[in-house]
Amino acid sequence: MRQSSTAHIGFQVARIHTKFAARHYLLSGSADGVIMLWESHTKERKWRHVLKVPRMHNKGVTCFAGILLSENNGMFASTSPDGIIVLWEMVLPSDADGAFRVSCLESILVGPKPVVALSLAELPDDKENLVLATGGLDNKIHLYCGGHNGKFFHACELKAHTDWIRSLDFSLPVCLDGEKRSIFLASSSQDKSIRLWKMAFLGATASVSTHQVEDIGLTSFIKGPLLVAGNMLYQVSLESLMVGHEDWVYSVKWHPPLPISSIGDKIHQPMSILSASMDKTMMIWRPEKNTGIWLNMVTVGELSHTALGFYGGQWAPDGTSILAHGYGGSFHIWRNVGMDCENWKPYKVPSGHFASVCDIAWARSGEYLLSVSHDQGNHKNILCPILHILSPKHYLFL
Repeated sequence: MRQSSTAHIGFQVARIHTKFAARHYLLSGSADGVIMLWESHTKERKWRHVLKVPRMHNKGVTCFAGILLSENNGMFASTSPDGIIVLWEMVLPSDADGAFRVSCLESILVGPKPVVALSLAELPDDKENLVLATGGLDNKIHLYCGGHNGKFFHACELKAHTDWIRSLDFSLPVCLDGEKRSIFLASSSQDKSIRLWKMAFLGATASVSTHQVEDIGLTSFIKGPLLVAGNMLYQVSLESLMVGHEDWVYSVKWHPPLPISSIGDKIHQPMSILSASMDKTMMIWRPEKNTGIWLNMVTVGELSHTALGFYGGQWAPDGTSILAHGYGGSFHIWRNVGMDCENWKPYKVPSGHFASVCDIAWARSGEYLLSVSHDQGNHKNILCPILHILSPKHYLFL
């Protein structure tokens, strides 16, 4: 564990992914509706609190979605059970002594059913408009479109899941088999399934013929809804249905973008999705080379009967490690140690108690520290991974 920051009561965090390698940003939200922005420099490898965002939510923050539009400008969305989604503009300093600025662009009223999943992305072949995907307790995915200055409108909704939406994640624009660039939206639900949605660029609305406009209703019924953003038209369709988990799928994450070459800043989107479920497993999904059908290529999990499942999963920036978090703050990590083929192995990670500790005692060998806690209302003995080295032969466990 490199660093711990405490400034909230209850946490909801989201990293703002960026292709600008010098700095990274983290958003955190609390149970009292407060949002904070954190910054980390690659060389220093230390997070620092830079800004407390003006309070807009009356209840606890449930999720975020953010995107950097340039090196000094970004946008993020936040939501809570108060029934609104707030869109924010971020202005980032160009040097270490500059000032950060966050301002509210717009508030979207979403009604009484809370939103619990958000994802924000730039539309392919359109530098002016963004798409915001929301999902929650109405079992639908709602798509909103708007510009960099806010002014988002409800564009369409996607109906397929039969239970609450738990997670949403947009890919970067990709080009497959010579087609025009598209973006993909991965969605997971308590119906134990994952769905992959494709947003394909059709062209400018001015180039759509009158006959095509008359057929929009039929096209929406057969292929999926049409999304209009500015003067651009996109076809939204269900690309794949992925079934393999035996319980609620709490999280889906696209593989982080990777550089095309060691020289230059061009990146590409690997076609790989990580899912985490309450069935105590994480799965990596990829399209099969010959058919293009999305299949479960890797499955890892926790066999302990005390684990209550995984609430989320994350990739390492290079995609060689995956991490899950479970009930009580437990972490589980696997690394791909294979050379010619994939071979995912579990590794130790920092963890600890989530209730008061009653007593501690060293093992006779001096290699372990045994701790007893009120976790889950019972006294429980836990041996957790290494945090700090005390001496060449002694390690501190919490």
